[in-house]
Amino acid sequence: MTAIEAGLWGLEIDPDAEARRHIDAVTANMKQFASPELHKELERQMQLARLSPGAAEAALLERVAALMLDGLDQYDLVIFDTAPTGHTLRLLTLPEAMAAWTEGLLAHNRRSEELGKVLKHLTPAAKGAGERSTPFDDPQKDPFAGMDRRNRQVAETLLARRRLFHRARRLLKDAETTGFLFVLTPERLPILETTRAIAALSQFHVPISGAVVNRVLPASVEGGFLEQRRQQEARYLERIDKELKGLATLRLPMLPEDIQGLASLRAVARELAGAGI
Repeated sequence: MTAIEAGLWGLEIDPDAEARRHIDAVTANMKQFASPELHKELERQMQLARLSPGAAEAALLERVAALMLDGLDQYDLVIFDTAPTGHTLRLLTLPEAMAAWTEGLLAHNRRSEELGKVLKHLTPAAKGAGERSTPFDDPQKDPFAGMDRRNRQVAETLLARRRLFHRARRLLKDAETTGFLFVLTPERLPILETTRAIAALSQFHVPISGAVVNRVLPASVEGGFLEQRRQQEARYLERIDKELKGLATLRLPMLPEDIQGLASLRAVARELAGAGI
């Protein structure tokens, strides 16, 4: 976290660093249950996993979810600059995926417990022994009781992550706390991507606070080429008004230079406030 000025901090998440941290933590946990002669091969396999598709994203989603929840206690406002569809939709659906993985592990443990009871009844030593209840017979008991150390640690980790993503999803869907602000340019593909993203997030009842149409050509620019571009842009702006009807929108003109520094950001903030976004 970098202090920018009094009351303002910034953080840029490094995907590679997050993936390394995530894989290193998993490797350290797995080493506890592997014999020393397997550690080298385990490290090699986990380094390969770090390069696999989805490894960085999984680490990033966990970090984003944690920052969202921690931010509620530490800051007045938390702003994420991220792609709206990919990461957000995965974050919204992860609790179900985590539930499936956790329940799968618990179901496997249940089957192992039941098989163990049957085998004990089939052996001479088990004859005449009373039937014992399993830890899963009573829903009030610890669902991980009776698991071996490795399975219990995996299940507890999955459950903790599942709770984290559940809390993050509830926050994302809370209109009193969260709002999505889309930024697009008046061009065909950004318009298509934005309308699809709004439709997808609306299905999950995620609140959308508005949209910013960026880099609109100023009326003062001259030249035949720019005039042709302005005519095309006018058609796209009409389309944006139609597609995003009912959504608060703000048009920001194309500037001679990129928006950088606090002075430029404050100017944009005043525009947003004036548009009611």
